[in-house]
Amino acid sequence: MPNNLKTTPLPREFSYSGVIIPDPNPALTVEQVQEVMATSYPEIATASVSGPEDTGRALRFKFERSIGVKG
Repeated sequence: MPNNLKTTPLPREFSYSGVIIPDPNPALTVEQVQEVMATSYPEIATASVSGPEDTGRALRFKFERSIGVKG
């Protein structure tokens, strides 16, 4: 009995402050994507990354702003 199953990897997407951002380049590492996105969202440069979370249609990585102490 032949196996006709085909697997397709889920695309990545990124989330920051409730905004879903498509993957700018699937060949980049998550760290490289963070550097690229920091040009549009400067806070992402120092954000922590969690994930991936399987949403059923994509693997979502979440950028969360690092909470620092001023002073």
